[in-house]
Amino acid sequence: METENSTILELEEHSEALQTAKQVDFKMVTFSLAGKEYGIDIMKVKEISKAERFTYVPNTAPYVRGVHNLRGDIISIIDLRIMFHLPAVKKKEGDLEDMIILRLDNYFIGVIVDSIDKVVGISSKSIQPPHPLFGDINIKFIRGIVENDSKLYIILDVEKILGAHTQEEAQAEKQTVEQSSEKVHKEIEHDVDLGFIVDTLKTFKKFRVTDLNLSWVKQRFNVWKKEKGSDAESLQLKDVADADQYLQSFYSPSSGRMWDDDYMAAVTKALPESSNGPFTVWNPGCGKGYETYSLTIALKKKLPDAALKVWANDNDLLSISTAPNLFFREEEIPGHIAPYFVESKNGFQIVPEIRDVILFEYHDILNPNPFPEVDLIVARDLLSFMEINDQQKLLKEFWEKLKPNGVLLLGANEKAPDMDWTAREYGAVIAYTKKNV
Repeated sequence: METENSTILELEEHSEALQTAKQVDFKMVTFSLAGKEYGIDIMKVKEISKAERFTYVPNTAPYVRGVHNLRGDIISIIDLRIMFHLPAVKKKEGDLEDMIILRLDNYFIGVIVDSIDKVVGISSKSIQPPHPLFGDINIKFIRGIVENDSKLYIILDVEKILGAHTQEEAQAEKQTVEQSSEKVHKEIEHDVDLGFIVDTLKTFKKFRVTDLNLSWVKQRFNVWKKEKGSDAESLQLKDVADADQYLQSFYSPSSGRMWDDDYMAAVTKALPESSNGPFTVWNPGCGKGYETYSLTIALKKKLPDAALKVWANDNDLLSISTAPNLFFREEEIPGHIAPYFVESKNGFQIVPEIRDVILFEYHDILNPNPFPEVDLIVARDLLSFMEINDQQKLLKEFWEKLKPNGVLLLGANEKAPDMDWTAREYGAVIAYTKKNV
């Protein structure tokens, strides 16, 4: 009887094991980043590796550690901790980095993580939709959440993180660019002089006329004709100096300096009225930091109890290097923000209370920016100096990066497309919020 019971128990356990095995249809390589557990589809993983040194590649994003020779294959190495703005324990000299070598389409790429755990098999039905509460990164880079053996795993979508586009997405982007180009062409096709202005602005200043700024360009052209006369030769932009003169009124108020009282008041009105918990900001194209410091002071004034975090990026290495320790002359400081400065032997500096919440970082905005969703994006006069397809790409990224009630501030003479954004005017400032959320 005892033997019979033992056999039945063994059969039941075997049956349960078989049933469980049938349910496992998804395997992932698991690893840790900043104390949290993550997973990547094993079908995207070529192998697990370790390495100590990488060959540095200049003029790349901060999270690119370099390239690595993997048995004859030269592959790029990405540090996910830097990419996601997560803390990373600095390795001692000679210590090896843990790497996952990924297979994406027809190329390989390595990603550095804190530590690699094991392969975990689960049922794909147990994967829950992503939620921003479970991760420190943008929700669009999360494939899902799953619990296994009392551990909560965040499953990453490496295709989206590392910039892969589907054919459908590429086609949609191409169509949007073509529609925008066609609109501009129709607006200027009957005015040869305006068409010449459009071409030479691109040549001399890399200023691209699109539906983002077309309204301002046409208004400016009418004023330009009054200033220069109506003959074609006088209207032409002959050099960079002419192009600078044409664009002089394009730039947002207080560009290249601390914001004056009137403009800061307008920006302050456009900011949210309150914030429960952390308030995160993305300021691409921050230059030397005047804009970022002014913005952060405005936020501190309006949201004194908010836990601020400001990411400020620029691809001008000299400007972004000096921004964290920028010194001011007394005459450069508007009186309304004077309390936020302290005097030192080299001049005046922003108080630590403001400086400590800002992370200045060298970064090309066209590279992926996978930090968490943000409450505010300030990108003044930035998009107009980019190729039209890059303008569309970044507007899409801004839309995805903002939280549902987040605010986007573009340049004073740049307008986001009506189909995606709701605009509210606050004097010299237009605040955009997402539609359909």
